Amino acid sequence: MLDRLGTSLKDALKKLAGRTVIDRTAVDELVRDLQRALLQADVNVKLVMQLSQAIKQRSLEEEPPKGMGVREHVLRIVYQEIVNLMGRPGEVTLGPQTILMAGLQGSGKTTTVAKLARYFQRKGLRVGVICADTFRPGAYEQLRTLCDRINVPCFGSPTETDARKIVREGQQACRHLEVVVIDTQGRHAFEENLIEEIIDLNRISRADHRWLVIDAALGQQASEQARRFHEAIEIDGVIVTKMDGTAKGGGALSAVSETKSGIVFIGSGETIEDLERFDPDGFVSRLLGMGDLRALVERAEEAVAGEDLDVNALLKGKFTLRDMYKQLEALNRMGPLKQIMSMLPLGNVQIPDDAYDITSAKMQRYRVVMDSMTAAELDDPSVIGSSRIKRIARGAGVSPDDVRDLLKYYKVMQRALKGMRGLGGGKFNMQRMMKKFGRTL
Repeated sequence: MLDRLGTSLKDALKKLAGRTVIDRTAVDELVRDLQRALLQADVNVKLVMQLSQAIKQRSLEEEPPKGMGVREHVLRIVYQEIVNLMGRPGEVTLGPQTILMAGLQGSGKTTTVAKLARYFQRKGLRVGVICADTFRPGAYEQLRTLCDRINVPCFGSPTETDARKIVREGQQACRHLEVVVIDTQGRHAFEENLIEEIIDLNRISRADHRWLVIDAALGQQASEQARRFHEAIEIDGVIVTKMDGTAKGGGALSAVSETKSGIVFIGSGETIEDLERFDPDGFVSRLLGMGDLRALVERAEEAVAGEDLDVNALLKGKFTLRDMYKQLEALNRMGPLKQIMSMLPLGNVQIPDDAYDITSAKMQRYRVVMDSMTAAELDDPSVIGSSRIKRIARGAGVSPDDVRDLLKYYKVMQRALKGMRGLGGGKFNMQRMMKKFGRTL
């Protein structure tokens, strides 16, 4: 969803960049393209029409700020209005707290509980999890397995059927921890007995936050579910999951924001690291190809040591095989490469899909291959001809095709990153636009 919506929005703005005059006709065409992109992402028709009217009116009536061209001014308006459409984010504090999780069956709530525990753990807090889902078979085993992977204690019982008792005893067991996340039974908002149970769990736990997990595939229906849960336990934050696998993600985001609950996180992948703090500015900035350097810096600080990742070398597109492996290894610890690259201000630079085709298995094979190279070959891959390929393959115990695969990937990355060197100039410059929009580190 994010790829398709982002591409559609960038294509609409690209047409604007090619025009010499921004008149009513140009604005009408831009608005039509934006409407099509947002409706395809399942954003509510009423909201799309409100956004369209605001963009059209402001573009034709507002004077550009001093020093800003008309095209940049219109892009700034589009950016601001889409940010407004997403709503304000929910509050997330980094201190002692108890978080009660609610959600429908199949929303990804249990996995999200583990992801949330990992998020707070990365922030340096002592975290514990309580499994109060006494209905779904295997719920406790699933959550405990996920928590064991990240060394987070998980309190619960596969035989106890009283969720209230589990929460009472679990809080006593977790009293020495700073953050306690309580998983609850997946339910439907209309099941009165289950709603009564979660009201009791909220009272017993004296939760500081009550967060609702919603599947992005719900689309615009997310609004009704959020409202129902809010009436029961005063939801103060929403986590939207599975944003990477549905065309309805835009509908879910805009519908939830309309309830004023506030989105706190979005889940966009299957690994335990794939939970992102929701920032409307950064989210829209990435959709428009302007990157999200704040999120990139935050993730880099959590995942890698400063000396491991030379961002300047990455942006310049000048790096050796030795540099490439070091940077890819560091990036791999930060999360999927495609997700990381989306945080860079690429503008309309298109990164080929095969540049993202790097897995742990491939990285291990590349390491073995590079261990068989000389220092001169690592520093200047252009010297590697067919005879050297055969020698490297023999030394690494791999086929010559494996060596060629490494060199091919290196060239793909080199071409992709060279395209980023042109981001520093030109009138329609995304990085400069970020500064004008107040998007700073």
